[in-house]
Amino acid sequence: MEVLKVILMAVALVAIGMLGMAITMLVKKGGKFPNTHVSGNKYLKEQGVSCAQTQDRLAQREAWKQVSYKNASFTPDMKAGK
Repeated sequence: MEVLKVILMAVALVAIGMLGMAITMLVKKGGKFPNTHVSGNKYLKEQGVSCAQTQDRLAQREAWKQVSYKNASFTPDMKAGK
């Protein structure tokens, strides 16, 4: 019986939290939550800070620009591993 009380209380707390978020969406202008991602912060943009995925994408783009295939050579008459 105690386990049932704990489960019901947990479900009630989750329901109250969901209701609170729903009310927040209805009351807020536009019905959206604020953008808390790094890209949504104007101060960090001014400082040149971006998220790790964006920084990785930019670094890979720059690395591909530096790759040169002019000196690449293929030797089709050799077997792999020898």
